[in-house]
Amino acid sequence: PAPAMGCAPARYLVFFQYFGTRYSGVMETKSDQALVGVQNYLEEAAQKLKPSAPIKFHISSRTDTGVHALANAAHLDIQRAPGKAAFTGQQLVQGLNHHLRPEPIRILSAQRVPSTFHARFCALSRTYIYRLLLGCAHRSQIPVFEWDLCWAPAGGPLNIPAMREAAEFLLGTHDFSTFRSLNSENAFQSPVRTLLQLEIQPAPGFLSHHYQHRELEFWEVKVKGRAFLYKQVRRMVGALVAVGQGKLSPQHIQELLELKDARAFPPHAMAPPSGLFLKSVEY
Repeated sequence: PAPAMGCAPARYLVFFQYFGTRYSGVMETKSDQALVGVQNYLEEAAQKLKPSAPIKFHISSRTDTGVHALANAAHLDIQRAPGKAAFTGQQLVQGLNHHLRPEPIRILSAQRVPSTFHARFCALSRTYIYRLLLGCAHRSQIPVFEWDLCWAPAGGPLNIPAMREAAEFLLGTHDFSTFRSLNSENAFQSPVRTLLQLEIQPAPGFLSHHYQHRELEFWEVKVKGRAFLYKQVRRMVGALVAVGQGKLSPQHIQELLELKDARAFPPHAMAPPSGLFLKSVEY
């Protein structure tokens, strides 16, 4: 006869943030690498809560090596020993955060969700922020508090109006083939995506009002869409910066879109990972 089943596992939606510089990205990796994924640490912390079955985090939004998250999301199922009550959201947050120390990873919230909920497939949209620092002639001029948290493109000020004009071409539903990275995993994925928002706005730097002898300007590119292709946001930001530098015209962005060919993307134009933050996942 089949073994008697205990209670059904409890499913939770958790939001979590991390400083991405020391991880190989959010997704799980083999544990013998020099840099491992954020998921490795999340699952290691979860096992210390003594569940009766291994816990797997199903992560909403994949982020690369060096990319940060103000709030990523995941769902997980927790089966506890017979007679033990399910964790409350607050108990889960406190327990996971306790076991995550001293990693720069923090659980922001946890809530019970139905067993049909899926963190990736139920997401309505995702919002990313890309932070730009203008006014640095050289990398060495970046304030130490901003290292790994922004991109300081070389070559003087950017033409923001031209970048905003170029951004208009990217809004809406398009085949974004030119703006995706060619790698084996996504070759069969549809390249059609919908960009709901793309804004370029001035932004504060960390303690920047205290800086002396500096004419530094911070800008944020805010991008919102249902889902994104691999490295799409970094390629779009890189192309917009190339427009701001006068290397491309705004119309060039429209032409790149129409080419629908990743090999047509200008070499070396992809923005580095350090300035990219997953801001939120909306349900």
